[in-house]
Amino acid sequence: MSVVEQYARAHIFTDEEDPGAVPVVLRYDPDADPRSVRVGLPLPGPHEWTFSRALLEQGLRVPAESGDVRVWPCGRVQAVVEFHSAHGVEVVQFESKTLLRFLRRTYTAEPVRS
Repeated sequence: MSVVEQYARAHIFTDEEDPGAVPVVLRYDPDADPRSVRVGLPLPGPHEWTFSRALLEQGLRVPAESGDVRVWPCGRVQAVVEFHSAHGVEVVQFESKTLLRFLRRTYTAEPVRS
């Protein structure tokens, strides 16, 4: 098993109308970068953010940030991931158990050996 890809539903908060829960893709590829995870968002058009797996793990326990990405727990069962860019801020709320399940899977993935 090399690449870990998990589909999830999350809420994206914007200044515009709330789209409700939207599909997102959580991805980890140890061959490409064993220290990073990717989050694919559908709004306002498909795009992907790459950031440290350690940041995601730490942000599930306490507020954490690195560069343009911030992660923090939100109550007992949710977590928020905030992405900053020149186009503004995207705030995405996940169920913590979804992110924990994804992280557990990333630690069992191994790079493909040639």
